[in-house]
Amino acid sequence: MNADIQFLKDLQAQMNWEDKNDYDSQAAPRFWTVMDYKNEPCWDEHAEHWVIYSPSNCEDYSIEEETIKNLIDSHDLVSYAAEILEGFSLMDDDDVLEWFRNFIDEDAYLVPQREVSFIAPNTMFLTKEEAKRHLELNHYHYSKKAHTYAMTAWRAPKVERLLNILMSFDWDSVQVKEAKVIDQS
Repeated sequence: MNADIQFLKDLQAQMNWEDKNDYDSQAAPRFWTVMDYKNEPCWDEHAEHWVIYSPSNCEDYSIEEETIKNLIDSHDLVSYAAEILEGFSLMDDDDVLEWFRNFIDEDAYLVPQREVSFIAPNTMFLTKEEAKRHLELNHYHYSKKAHTYAMTAWRAPKVERLLNILMSFDWDSVQVKEAKVIDQS
C-alpha cells in the first residue's frame, strides 16, 4: 500500500478516536496548539508577585530564598550568608530589596508582575497526540507549565470541510497509480 494512503488512514483513525474520546470539550472543527505562560509587568493592584529588577544586570530576580542563596554563591557573599538567610523568612519584599541594593545592585527596584497565558506562536496540530509529542520533543522552548490546548476553527468552512473529509473518506477505495519510469537511453 502506498505510504501516503497509509499515513492518511492512520491520521483518520487517530482523529476519529480523539473525536470520541479526547477532544478537550472543544467543538469541531478542532485543532490543537500549545498554551504557555509568562510573567509580565502590571499595575500594583493586579500583581500576583513581585520581582527585583537589576538594571546593571538587565535581569529580574524572584524574591525567594533559593534565589538569594544563588546570589550569595555567585557574588562571593558566603561570609554574610548565615546572617542573611537566618532572617530571610522574616523579611518582607522591601527588606529583600534593601539587601539586594546593598550587595548586588544599588539601582535595583521592585516590579509587580502577573502570570498570563498565551498561545505559543507557530503551533497547529491536527491531533492532540501530535501536540503532546511536540511538547515532549521541544520542551526546552516552553515553560514547565506549557500544555496542549484545543481550539475550534470557528466559522472556517474550508477547514471544517477538509477535516470532515480526512475523518470520513474511505482511503481503501483509492487506487494509486505507480509512476512509470521511462528509459531515456
